[in-house]
Amino acid sequence: MKASRIYERLDRMPVLKLLVPFAAGIALAGRYELPLWFLAGAFVCTGVMALLFRSQAAAVGMLLTAGFAAAQLRTPSPTVPRDIGTTYEITVEEFPADRGRYATANASVAAWRDPADGHWHPSDARVRLYVDSLTDLRPGERLRCRGTVRPFRSGAESFRLLMRRRGYAGTLWVSERTILERLPQQSAGLHRTAVERLARLPMAPETAAVVEAMAAGERRGITPELRARYSRSGLSHLLAVSGLHTGIVFVLINAVLWWLPLLRRGHLLKNLLAAGAVWLFVAAAGFPPSAVRAAVMCTVLQAALASTSEYVGMNALATAAFGMLLWNPNWFGDISFQLSFLAVAGILAWGVPLCRRCRTRWKGLNIVIDAYLIGLAATVATAPLVSHTFGIVPLAGLAVNPLAIALAGVVVFGGALWMLAPVGVLAPAFGFVTGTAAGWINALARLTASLPGGAADYTLGGWQTAVIYLVFALATAAAWSAEPKKSVPLRT
Repeated sequence: MKASRIYERLDRMPVLKLLVPFAAGIALAGRYELPLWFLAGAFVCTGVMALLFRSQAAAVGMLLTAGFAAAQLRTPSPTVPRDIGTTYEITVEEFPADRGRYATANASVAAWRDPADGHWHPSDARVRLYVDSLTDLRPGERLRCRGTVRPFRSGAESFRLLMRRRGYAGTLWVSERTILERLPQQSAGLHRTAVERLARLPMAPETAAVVEAMAAGERRGITPELRARYSRSGLSHLLAVSGLHTGIVFVLINAVLWWLPLLRRGHLLKNLLAAGAVWLFVAAAGFPPSAVRAAVMCTVLQAALASTSEYVGMNALATAAFGMLLWNPNWFGDISFQLSFLAVAGILAWGVPLCRRCRTRWKGLNIVIDAYLIGLAATVATAPLVSHTFGIVPLAGLAVNPLAIALAGVVVFGGALWMLAPVGVLAPAFGFVTGTAAGWINALARLTASLPGGAADYTLGGWQTAVIYLVFALATAAAWSAEPKKSVPLRT
């Protein structure tokens, strides 16, 4: 093993070296608070030292300070009064999810009325709506209602912290009695249009819920029982549009457009159409952070394919993460961002090399082996965080993930094609194909969740989780430092 090989690897991943201290600064800001004048002074001093003395330590300090300051400046603070009854103007952001006696939905608060003087104040806060079962709300609908925004009190502290990082001020109860006025509805967004198109497909309710979740990121039909079943089976990552779903669209759209390079300048058109299709899919899903990260990676890869330049997957992942954290440092503490980043990092660091080492002469067998190893790498990489956050370790998911991912490809691509071109006469065919694939995934999740020993109920502590990921990082560094075996030809 040679340390020089690690430096060679890191030189090919410059953004990764920028990301680590910047993310460390964001993490420290979650535990400590420093005056902004001190952070500004430290940033300037370390930056000047880095430029004058070409000091790597000063550059690390500058990035650490930048992440610390960015996190403090972007810390969400409630811009609405809490525990005070008043009038709000809100916009429903999504389809309300039926929870039996009530429904839930997310909403943005545009303004609130000061009960003391009657003046209206603008707001950029979000609230979690709890809606009476007899009240009909639609996504994009604007309401003027009276009520009381209350802080999150139920659930674990980690859940309350997650909601605060996402900009939620609290919860608001809405019923017909509290609605004062229904304002003109906003124009239908791309996400809402996509979900409405999927709703036209003839499918059973549970199957339709899974198709909407996988193809458009809409989880309104996912019941607690269905969510628990997928969680215990290790397939819960399929119920939210993430890097996996975006990667499926990327691979399949490039496969469909294989013939375009045969035309004059067809390779340029192919790359533009493929990148555009990926971002269109992410937009239809409502721009979830994990899918945005994957779309950035796919765009970098598509540009590399267009320019025939070298593509370093880990550097592209770091570029996506760094850009997203610059835009919103609060994503660093978002569980979906963490799981997505770890899954792709595990695939790039371990899954891809293992796939190369396990090549055979049979292409069909290689596809099966690659699917299994990639699913294994993603599952192992995220297992400690899943245990720490959700208190469960899905063991059977290691075996069923390859088949589930193959079926998910049918659901995602079929749903994406239907959202793009909802031809009415083809609805039965699309409904049958995507519904059958989703039904098989449901059956697989049901069977896996019912297996004895299919999942272990265990919660890792914070320090335990950190130590495990430190071991992962050290093992990756050791693998990177290993010298490749030299092949000596037997014949000259």
